[in-house]
Amino acid sequence: MPTYYDREPAPSPMASCLTPFLLLLVLACGLVWWFWPARAGSGLDPNAQPRPVTARGTLSEAEQQNIDVYERVSPSVVHVINLSDNGGALSLNAQEIPQGAGTGFVWDDEGHIVTNYHVVKGATGIQVTLSDQSSYPAKQVWVHPDMDMAVIWIDAPKKNLHPVIVGSSHDLKVGQITYAIGDPFGLDQTMTMGIVSALGREIRSATGLPIQGVIQTSAAINPGNSGGPLLDSSGRLVGMTTAILSPSGAFAGIGFAIPVDEINRIVPELISHGKIVRPRLGVQLAEDQQARRLGVDEGALIIKVVPNTPAAQANLRGTYVDRSGRLHLGDVIVAIDGKPVSRQTDLYTILEKHKAGDSIKVTVFRNGQRVDVPVTLEVVE
Repeated sequence: MPTYYDREPAPSPMASCLTPFLLLLVLACGLVWWFWPARAGSGLDPNAQPRPVTARGTLSEAEQQNIDVYERVSPSVVHVINLSDNGGALSLNAQEIPQGAGTGFVWDDEGHIVTNYHVVKGATGIQVTLSDQSSYPAKQVWVHPDMDMAVIWIDAPKKNLHPVIVGSSHDLKVGQITYAIGDPFGLDQTMTMGIVSALGREIRSATGLPIQGVIQTSAAINPGNSGGPLLDSSGRLVGMTTAILSPSGAFAGIGFAIPVDEINRIVPELISHGKIVRPRLGVQLAEDQQARRLGVDEGALIIKVVPNTPAAQANLRGTYVDRSGRLHLGDVIVAIDGKPVSRQTDLYTILEKHKAGDSIKVTVFRNGQRVDVPVTLEVVE
């Protein structure tokens, strides 16, 4: 017979009433929490929907111009990879690895690509990638370091080559819009816009000689842009981006470009001869410091006149020491065709713009007097 303690406890009437009430209370609290306005402070909105799209409308004339220039010219822009030989003389696994990269542009449909000399300098191989992402190894490379120019020849189908439209640089004006297209930092093609900030600037080439008449632009030129085209608002080539002025190596608002008039003069000669055939006077000049020590404050002092050259035929005089040991200074070239020559690099820069057969007037300082000497330039090895 079960005792009092063995019996099941009888359910409490209060407990049976509280259970459904507690469940309803929990549900009500959950609904209040979900919809309570104070929850908006979390930033969440369960009813969030995409915003309606507003039609853009017609592009501005300036925007459309930018787009047109990029779409027309970008097929002419190429990526240039400078390859170096990785592996010593005893290595059996020598392979070419990227040493540097730059930009270039298609000159003609024969496969000639124009870029900077410093982009291809020291390369044992060069790879050119066209805008359609097809790549071709360089078959030939011709360079003109004094003007930081190089021409690469690739064997590519004509249908893949889109020559750039060539403009002029002699008639540029400060304030004109400029565009630079290139591959900065190895990225895909990008376009930047600026203006012609100044004209007639001078920078140094890889050989130390001055490049004069350089265009200064505010269009951003970063590493990898070197060798790319500088364009005017019509999409014509007006220069080739070549350098920046920046302590950090990144663009700081001052970029430089070689003028297209110089490119259009030098590139055909590189393609024709594989080198620059320069007219020479046939003189050996004193270094500027040496000339200053000898008392020549201005001009280029002639140390030696090479026999059978235009200088010899024009009776230009070199420096010599007589039998008594006395030094006699030679002619000091102070101008060519009226353009002043205050140092030897001025002479090279002026001659750079001439060709064999040109007749020039060389003004020299001789025995305390200025003398004009006519000279016909020839090719002198």
